[in-house]
Amino acid sequence: MKKMVIFDPAMCCSTGVCGPSVDKNLLRVSTVLNRLEKKGVKVERHNLSNNPKIFVDNKIVNKLLVDEGVDVLPITIVDGEVVKTKEYPTNEEFVKLLEIPKEYIMSELKAKKEKKSNNGCCGGSGCC
Repeated sequence: MKKMVIFDPAMCCSTGVCGPSVDKNLLRVSTVLNRLEKKGVKVERHNLSNNPKIFVDNKIVNKLLVDEGVDVLPITIVDGEVVKTKEYPTNEEFVKLLEIPKEYIMSELKAKKEKKSNNGCCGGSGCC
């Protein structure tokens, strides 16, 4: 199984999903990571304000921060290689980078609808 680690910029809490105006992208990432955890896929996430030492200890992240500054965050690493900087992975990228079924990050309702539409007489087979 692939190992993903996300190095977040400084945020007010571990997910950044708090306060009066919630960042929709952070909410999406947090939701995806919760769904992945329920499926047994663990993604490490480090917040610069909560654990700055790990940013210094990781040579790759430290070099990127020295060379490009904090604007390079978030940094996503898969199996020791940087796969994305300055933005969080999209849902499609989570699926591709972790080599997981897309159903892992879909809501249960959406997954049921998609499965039903692919299996029914009037679904993806086109028999109607």
